[in-house]
This record gives sequence, structure tokens and C-alpha cells, in this order.
Amino acid sequence: MQADMLTCSGENRIVTSQCLLDDESVLKLHENAMAASRNTRSESRPVYSTALAIGERSRMFQPNAGARKAVTQLPPSPCRPLWALRIVLISLVSVSGFAQLLAPTPPMGWNSWDAYGTTIREGEVKANADYMANHLRKAGWQYIIVDIEWYATNPKTHGYIPGGSVSMDRFGRFTPAVQRFPSAAGDQGFKPLADYVHSRGLKFGVHIMRGIPRRAVDQNLPIEGSRYHAADIADKKDVCHWKGMEDTYGVNMAKPGAQDYYDSIARLYASWGLDYIKADDMSNPFHELEIPALSVALKKTGRPIVLSLSPGPAPLDKYQELKSNAQLWRISGDFWDSWPKLKQQFDLAHAWESKVQPGAWPDADMLPLGKIGLRAEVGEPRMTAFTRDEQQTLMTLWAIFRSPLMFGGDLPSNDPYTLSLISNPEVLAVDQAGTGAHQVYRTAETITWLSDKPGSKSKYVALFNVGDQTRQVNLTWSDVGVKTTEASVRDLWTGKDLGSQKSLHLDLRPHSSVLYETTPR
Repeated sequence: MQADMLTCSGENRIVTSQCLLDDESVLKLHENAMAASRNTRSESRPVYSTALAIGERSRMFQPNAGARKAVTQLPPSPCRPLWALRIVLISLVSVSGFAQLLAPTPPMGWNSWDAYGTTIREGEVKANADYMANHLRKAGWQYIIVDIEWYATNPKTHGYIPGGSVSMDRFGRFTPAVQRFPSAAGDQGFKPLADYVHSRGLKFGVHIMRGIPRRAVDQNLPIEGSRYHAADIADKKDVCHWKGMEDTYGVNMAKPGAQDYYDSIARLYASWGLDYIKADDMSNPFHELEIPALSVALKKTGRPIVLSLSPGPAPLDKYQELKSNAQLWRISGDFWDSWPKLKQQFDLAHAWESKVQPGAWPDADMLPLGKIGLRAEVGEPRMTAFTRDEQQTLMTLWAIFRSPLMFGGDLPSNDPYTLSLISNPEVLAVDQAGTGAHQVYRTAETITWLSDKPGSKSKYVALFNVGDQTRQVNLTWSDVGVKTTEASVRDLWTGKDLGSQKSLHLDLRPHSSVLYETTPR
């Protein structure tokens, strides 16, 4: 297998291997790229790799260099079959700082899905942004995310409208429906709303569906910045299979113009000033070509945009691909205010515990707390069905596991308890700064997790009763992974010092938990 190597000068280095490959060679090349990524220290030299089947010509952009374009012609090869794919393997290697590490701590924010489903309106987004800026920003909360179908002109609660009316630009890219987002009028898109969110000291993002709008394909609209059209790249058989979801077709990454399309939507999002993209119908089933296509497209813009992948559960054996292309990914299906669903999260968190690292966060899903279901997919308007003990257990597990924290309720409707639950600085510090979190003890009804407090000898210890009866917990420090015979204990939820203890002895109500900071004596 021959390859031509090209090195571009400048602060960042782009190396391309160009060749015609059969399927076996494609897989081998991809495996080698992923091995290179695994062997590179992610905190200092992140490697982003993808294999893109792109036909006769490849267009590459060098990030942070004014989007300078280098167009390369793949060499002809009469000895290879005509059906062999033309592949360009692009590795973007950070040298002297390709970009800042995105999401160095688990992202904290608000997402409109649990409260508003597909129907969120501009005024409601601003109201939630205002609440976050006034009550939560100082605690580290910063993202405002508009979830699914912001382009639908007449959405409904409890599901989707098959073939419903959508808003698009002349290049077949979804745009905010002005009926719901009036500031988007005059082709301004989400920029005015993003500017408003930024003015409150926050960051702004949106949800997108994998693929290309069906309406764009039906009309065969041109792809912005490309000589190809929507129908040239669409795969009408590769569609989302959720009930009623008929917004997009998949993109066939083997077709010329496919990467052009993802590049075009990324440029649009960057022009709006977006800071976060939640890309859905990506990770389950796992779309191994469209995920890196979107990831590369976002990097080409030169704007730091966090990429979140949904839905879950993401496949554990695709961890290397996930962390190479995204900053967070869902590890479960949609999580709602149900104790059986919360109990399932313990197994999922345990399975992913060794994969947690800065810039790569397994995501246990949104927090269905506060007032949810105002116009949502599941249930009617309500305060969360979780008991207060269950709410604390939810926050304790998410914090010790270091999951991203995306609040799902309507923030202005918060009661004092809900606000206290999501603004406790000592609990949030466990999520944002703890290291090495893992499950250390488990019986049928009692679970214990341990995490290190950076820069100290202290440990965070979380104890859970997942049973339906009150449990008396009697554990030695060695049982929970703390190497001492005596430790001082601080309850992070109450903010009270509990003194020096030679063991853990307490009663836990059903579905309840405690979160301690322990310091060996």
C-alpha cells in the first residue's frame, strides 16, 4: 500500500496519507490511526483521526490558519479495481497547542428537553439564561442548550410530526423557526440569541440531528461552498428510526461532497457563535464515519465548540473513537424521573468509571429535577417524581462519577430545595475536580464509591442505599478503600464536620445517600 505524504508548515501540522484502498486496507489503516491516538498523551498532544471516503478529490482546511485550503488530487492507480474507495486519512496533531482542551471539566448547563421537548421558544430560553446568570453562574454553571427541532415551525408535545414544516436556508441547512425565535429573522439564525446568552456571561449551544434535511434532498439544494448538491450525498435508507422522526437522511461519506456538507453546517454554527453542539442519532447505533466527519468539520472552523454525542448507551468498545472525536457522550438511554432508571445508572457508571478523563466525559444524561414536562415528550407538567432522598442520590452519583451536569427542569420554576441541590459548592467540587472515581464496595443494596481530592490526602466517599428498606451500614475504612484506621469526616451535603471516626456507622433510608470528605488522621 503506497501513500503520498504532505506536511503543511505553520503552528499546526496536518499530515495526509492518500491512497486507494480496498475494504481490508481501510480497516487496517483505521486501526493504525486509532493505535496512534492511544499511544499519544491526550492532555498534551490530542490526535484526531478519521478515514473519509471522498471520491476523486479531497479538500482540507488547516485550522487556525485562516482556513487556508489545500486541494489534492488522488493519484490514479490502474492496478487497483475501479470500485476501490479513495480514502484520505487526516490526522490533526497538536503541536504547540492546536487548540485549548475543550471541556477540561465536566460541562455544567441547562438543556430544554426535559421541560419543553421540541417546543421551546426564545423567551423561555432567555428566562432560563437569566436565572442561570443570576443564581448559578458563580457556581460553575455556564451552558444554555436548545434541544431538538428548533427548526420546526409548528412542533407538538409528546413526540414528533412526521414530515412537519421546517425552516431552512437556501443551502438546505436547518435554521431557527422565526415563529418561535423571532430574533432569527432576516437570516440572522441563532446569532442574536447567542449574543444575548453571551452577554449574560454564559455559553450557548443547540441540538442537531445526524444527516441532511430531507426537504433539502427532495429539492436537491446546493451545498454551500461546494459544487455538489444534497441529493448527491444523501443515503435515503440510512435514517433515524425513532417514531415520527423524519427530519433527515443519513450522509453517505463515500460520496463526493459529503464532507463539504458537514463543513458547511459547522461554518454556519460557528458564524452564529455557538459553543456547544449536541449531535443526536450518532452514537447508538454508532455511525463511525459521520461522527468524525462532524468532529473534523467543527475543528476546521477554528472556533472552540464542544461536541456531545447522543443517544445512549454509547458502545463501550468504541471508547477510543468517542474520545478522539467528542468531548462527551451518553452512556444510557433517555433518563427520566423514575427510581428503576436511576438504579440502572449505577451499573452504567461502574462500567465506564475507568474511561473518565479531562476532555472526554461519559455522560449519565440530563438531570430531570425541578419542574419538568411543561411541554415535553414524557409526562405532564410536574415537579420531579424523585423523592428528596432520590434527588440527592442522583446528584451524589453524578458528582462522584464526574458526569456532565445538564439540568433539565425549568430553572425559573425552581424551589429553594432544588436550587440548594444544584448549587452546593462542596458537592460540585467533587464533580469538577475529583479524580480516580470508582466503585469500591457493593452488596445487593449498598454501594460505595471513592474519589481522590486533588492536592490533599483527603478522599471523597459516597455511600448509597439502593434497597427499599432502611439499611444499617457498618464499614471499616479499608472496606471503602481508605488506608487508615481513623479519619475525620465532613458531610458535604449538610456542610457539617462529623468529627474523627474509626469506621463508618450510619443508617441510610431507602434510596438515600451520603457524600463525605474523609481525611486520614
